[in-house]
Order: sequence, then structure tokens, then C-alpha cells
Amino acid sequence: MPVYTYRCENCGIQFEKQQSFTDNPLKTCPECRKKALKKVITPTKIIFKGSGFYATDHKSPSGGTSSPKKSETSEKPSSEKTSSEKSD
Repeated sequence: MPVYTYRCENCGIQFEKQQSFTDNPLKTCPECRKKALKKVITPTKIIFKGSGFYATDHKSPSGGTSSPKKSETSEKPSSEKTSSEKSD
């Protein structure tokens, strides 16, 4: 369950309250008993652990680039035949 921070605009007290998402926000101050409570918006705490991305995080099975470079592929035109393909 999330923890919300409240501050009273009348007496200035600030406190935290653990509430469910479906609970209504608090309105009455526990100190001065006036309806002057406001939710305080605080940044969420995010912790990134680890050394970063790994080679296994890529989509390609080798972890490298997913498509071969054009210079690496050498396709022969269909009009050229090698000596083994020529028949009498």
C-alpha cells in the first residue's frame, strides 16, 4: 500500500499515512481538528541497480547487429556461372 504525505495549512504539521488506492484522502488535521489537510506531492524513489545492459538484452541471438552489412554479403548475378555449373 502506498504512503501519502499530508500537510495542514492551518497549523503546519506534516505527517505520512499509509492508505489504499481506494481510500478517500484525509481532510481533517489530527492536531488542530480543522479541515485544512492537503496532499504533498513527493518524487518517487527509483533505484537502478546493476552495471547496465548485457549482450543478452538484444533481440538478435548473437547480441550484435540484427542485419548483415552489404559489404559482407557478396551475391553473384544469375547471369554469371562458375566453371562447375557449366555443362556441355
